[in-house]
Amino acid sequence: MTGVLLNSLPGVRVAIDRGGTFCDVWAYLPKHYYQPPVDPELVGNADIIPEADGSAQVTFKLLSVDPANYDDAPSEGIRRLLQLIHGQPIPKGIQYDTTAIESVRMGTTVATNALLERKGSSYGLVMTEGFGDLVEIGDQTRPDLFDLSVARKHKIMHDRENVVEASERVTMEGFSLDPKAPSPQDLVERSKSDPDYAGQVVIGLSGEAVRVLKPLDQTKLAEDLQKVYDRGIRGLAVCLMHSFTYPEHERQVAQVARRIGFTQISLSSDLSPSIKVLPRANSAVIDAYLSPVLRDYVQGFNSHFAGGKAGKRSEFMKSDGGLIASDRFTGLRAVLSGPAGGFVGCALTAYSKSRGRPVVGFDMGGTSTDVSRFSGSFDMTHESVVALHTIACPQLAIETVAAGGGSRLQYKNGMFLVGPESVGAHPGPACYRKGGSLAITDANLILGRLVPSQFPSIFGPNADEPLDVEASRSKFSALTDEINSSLAPGQKMTIEEVAAGFIRVANEGMSRPMRNVTEQKGHPMASHDLCCFGGAGGQHACAIARGLGVQTVVIPRFSSILSAYGIACSDLSAERGVAISAEVPAEGLSESEIYEELNRRIAALKVEVVTELVQQDIAKENIDFTVTVAMHHEGSDSELDVPFSIKMHQDFLDVHFRETSFHMHRAVRTANVRVRGVGRSYVGFRPNDFAVQLEAARKENKPVSVKPIQISSSFFEVNGKVEGLATPVYALGSVATGSVIDGPAIIVDSTQTIVVEPAARAVCLPEHVILEVDVEVVGKNADNDDLSVDPVMLAVFANRFMSIAEQMGHTLQRTSVSVSIKERLDFSCSIHGTDGALVANAPHIPVHLGSMQSAVMAQHRHWLGKLRPGDVLLTNHPKWGGTHLPDLTVVTPVFDPNDDTKVLFYVASRGHHQDIGVTAMNAVSKELWEEGIAVKTFKLVSAGKFDEEGIVSMLEDVGKRPGCSASRRIDHNITDLQVMALFKEFGEKTVLFYMRQIQQVAQNTTKRFLRETYDRFGGKPLQAEDYIDNGTKIKLEVRINREDGTAVFDWTGTGHQVHANSNIPSSLTYAAIIYGLRCMISADIPMPLNQGVLDPVTNITPPGSIVNPDEFLAISGSTLTTQRLYDIVLTAFKAAACSQGCSSAVGFADGGKDHRTGEVTPGFAYGESCGGGYGAGPSWHGVSATHVHGTNTRMTDIEIVERRIPVILRHVKIRRVTGGRGQYNGGDGMSKLFEARSPCSFSIVSQRRVFAPKGENGGGNGAIGANTWNRRMADGSLSSVNVGSNGMGRLQKGDQFQVDTPGGGGWGSAQ
Repeated sequence: MTGVLLNSLPGVRVAIDRGGTFCDVWAYLPKHYYQPPVDPELVGNADIIPEADGSAQVTFKLLSVDPANYDDAPSEGIRRLLQLIHGQPIPKGIQYDTTAIESVRMGTTVATNALLERKGSSYGLVMTEGFGDLVEIGDQTRPDLFDLSVARKHKIMHDRENVVEASERVTMEGFSLDPKAPSPQDLVERSKSDPDYAGQVVIGLSGEAVRVLKPLDQTKLAEDLQKVYDRGIRGLAVCLMHSFTYPEHERQVAQVARRIGFTQISLSSDLSPSIKVLPRANSAVIDAYLSPVLRDYVQGFNSHFAGGKAGKRSEFMKSDGGLIASDRFTGLRAVLSGPAGGFVGCALTAYSKSRGRPVVGFDMGGTSTDVSRFSGSFDMTHESVVALHTIACPQLAIETVAAGGGSRLQYKNGMFLVGPESVGAHPGPACYRKGGSLAITDANLILGRLVPSQFPSIFGPNADEPLDVEASRSKFSALTDEINSSLAPGQKMTIEEVAAGFIRVANEGMSRPMRNVTEQKGHPMASHDLCCFGGAGGQHACAIARGLGVQTVVIPRFSSILSAYGIACSDLSAERGVAISAEVPAEGLSESEIYEELNRRIAALKVEVVTELVQQDIAKENIDFTVTVAMHHEGSDSELDVPFSIKMHQDFLDVHFRETSFHMHRAVRTANVRVRGVGRSYVGFRPNDFAVQLEAARKENKPVSVKPIQISSSFFEVNGKVEGLATPVYALGSVATGSVIDGPAIIVDSTQTIVVEPAARAVCLPEHVILEVDVEVVGKNADNDDLSVDPVMLAVFANRFMSIAEQMGHTLQRTSVSVSIKERLDFSCSIHGTDGALVANAPHIPVHLGSMQSAVMAQHRHWLGKLRPGDVLLTNHPKWGGTHLPDLTVVTPVFDPNDDTKVLFYVASRGHHQDIGVTAMNAVSKELWEEGIAVKTFKLVSAGKFDEEGIVSMLEDVGKRPGCSASRRIDHNITDLQVMALFKEFGEKTVLFYMRQIQQVAQNTTKRFLRETYDRFGGKPLQAEDYIDNGTKIKLEVRINREDGTAVFDWTGTGHQVHANSNIPSSLTYAAIIYGLRCMISADIPMPLNQGVLDPVTNITPPGSIVNPDEFLAISGSTLTTQRLYDIVLTAFKAAACSQGCSSAVGFADGGKDHRTGEVTPGFAYGESCGGGYGAGPSWHGVSATHVHGTNTRMTDIEIVERRIPVILRHVKIRRVTGGRGQYNGGDGMSKLFEARSPCSFSIVSQRRVFAPKGENGGGNGAIGANTWNRRMADGSLSSVNVGSNGMGRLQKGDQFQVDTPGGGGWGSAQ
């Protein structure tokens, strides 16, 4: 397995991966640099692998952070390597002579850490005028639904004084939802005779028509940038509106900035030439923030070496799995530098072309676990979330979960918790001899799955001691005593049972991202092989594979340092892309203009790619190209990448069907084309296809002949019990090729430990260990007659149910064609018990919490005993648990396979649909029929047959057919199978028992909170009241019974129902209560969100009141009155000041049904909601321009809005100082100004335009909001009209509509 540099240059080649816990080193030593024997003192913990030609490969690990012994792990690794090369000690602290090193390749977490720790470089930000706050606002969502402080909301990385709003504006000409959309060329011609809008219309890079409304004012820009420069800022991020297709203004900004002297200029149009201004802006910001840090790191790293270079060539791993010269390494390309190398190594070592089975890579490190999929080509993504920022950048599609060998172990609220906190590399787990806390590594050590004598001696103050078993045991003993003190006498656990419990919970958590990269995209997990690597991966491989139904686990030779090995085997790469928007014909593509244009664009991009690679010493003949086209259906912004070919139209349809399970009868369009070039730099170092060797070993079935180096007492779960088994330990290097080792066994070398569990076996091949797992063997596969609560199983089931609910959400988002579901994420999914009570609700939209249960229980009661397999129910009626009519709920019963009359559980999904029978959101509706279709119950699917005729008939009765029926059966595939797998694995009685027990945990936690609240307020009733804008009072009194731990939420005194759309169904009072309780219960307390939270609650909603209206009245209250309920609940408990108290739902529409003539005109409907100020609390300032409490939908990207409908946004900004003042200030509201490009209707549904959000504990009130219609007069002036809280109107061309959302209340008296 020797390697040869293509141009035959001699020298040592080094690859390093600096991870969060360990720094892994791989090196190839040509024979003239490897002179055995090597002094054992110099070898240390390195593993030297001699090759037949006299060369050698060297691998070793060291801690990434060890300040007592070195300042930089990669340079320390090279020092140790140089000792081996020269055969003599090399002192620390000098500049090392690296003339023997040909190349150094590195993957590093430096950029990621700088981003997470906010240690980047200062920069200025240039945005289009009116949008200077856009990066700060983000997508207006909050990352943790139940954190009232919104502590994890992304923080801006720049000073506001360094934001420059460039005087310029570009927008799209025409709009995609136009039923009679003219061609771009026609739009250019029309613009020449259009006197109403200034500016030239041109064809942009994407092929779309672009109007330059205002050229860039370079004089003013230069003045503003000079001020930023004079403050000492040298970096600049630039993102202007629609620069993906019209980059000219950004290039002009760069020219001005260079003249002034800026040294780091990051243009969004260069970094990410694709539509969506927010991801593009974030990309520019991150690049400007991190690139100087990377340059400093590279220079600091090289400063350790004589001549200022670590080797003749120095290259770094990018996030897309390719290498780049160190002097070209930039911040944006580096955020996934570390994990990318591992998945390149996984693809090269674990994917067998002859087997043809896709591989899921499972990289379990010290602080996190990364997962990716390879099926002959890498799954790539061009939009991802990094450190809570959505960025646009080519990256390997990697899912990450905060669980690794260093994940902290805790026991809280009767449940086992693993992570997300990590003990880190310093001090590390308890066994690292530095006073650390218990972690997964300690659990494996206690269970005998790590062999201290075989583990590297790199611990303790001097980094030269082995693992400390006694430290782990001592801390596990204390934790076991704590756990046993909360258990019944017959349930006491041993130390080993506790450790095994934590391992099982960790395995559940690490399995979730594996399902995301497979089943979420339409690939069954069981059809994959699992490649297990990372320092801790081999200890968990068998258990995770069995839980996922995977029979074959591939563990490569260098599994514990596979990231470094993958970096060594990687190639240099470069990518270029360009936006191009055009329809792709289903037939005759080769003769079409778009095909010709694509070929022209591809040729130009290839020239750019070749130029970049040649400048990095890659020969043209060694460059391979991959060309992909991002495509989407007309009217959808969800893109799928397919290879460029003559059949790409059909390829797109095939991929779309695989991922969504349905076909859309819409035109197919391109979004962009990308060319990726890979420059082959090395051959060799790549293992052979293992399939032939595996088949031969299976046939021979040769038992292991070497004696074990020791027999360990290791603990495994056998038939539901943790048992100690005599477990042989084998040194991998001494096991003959082709040997088969039956479990239980442990296989070790200097860098890894592989655990072969019972009912599994290991097949040892020359360059792999293959684990073959019996997936039919499970820990608990039968019901017990006498079940008792097991805290481990509680955590396992809580994790599994939540994972399934999340999978439902991913599937719903993937299969839906509703914009509100797919892009704004206005949906929720849940699992319900036999009686319809909530078991698990993924944290999607809070207003659906609690109310979903009411809907399912209503269907359960109505259809009891009448449902059969294959039935699916539809409902949205407020009296049957609905929120408002656009929220359609689908309920699916799942039956006992042996009894088609016995419902085991229900799954449900609720999603917002923009058009359900009315032309647009009716802001002034008074009765329910005015809001569209109202369904108490309807059997949407009967015995597997979709009742299309019935649903169409209902919809046609109120208007027209919606465009979203294709998402109605998302529950049937993955969800049912996953939940039924639980019944198979554990038995019906056990699963149903833990459904109830998970609810019991929530109930007990809520009761404890209510008792604590009773004591805090001295037993007095808790009271609060507020008013909605029409003057109707909402009043709440909470009376707590301390003895029972129960509470009565009494809404008596609330005003009468109204002939308007501010009524709210009583189901949503439950939503407010369950949300408020979960927010007030400490986030440190693990508590599943389910019916148990509401079990101690009696909820009194007076009939005929605004919170329990008669069924004929309008109830658009989910965006209105419900938000007031959240404020009132939190105010009663003195938990926080009031937030903005509404969602400011704004809509635009044209066409539809004329109620006077009955004529239907083609048109469009579009809507979204707007964030505002969050209320302050006892220890936090409120967050600005964010969705509050009951909703958490994304803001549609501005460029998407302007492409889709005939509207231009003039500004999106924060209403500064509109939050209430106090010791802690309330968050500020947001302002959005829309301008009509052609006549259309608008509507607004909002609150807090009359009554301000209240401050608390002496804090000031937040400012009220406002809705303003600026009507264009004949002389061109604007006349402003206050629309009130709710309103509708008809905008003419040039009219404007402005939404100003309220601020949040302050907390405490201002100092």
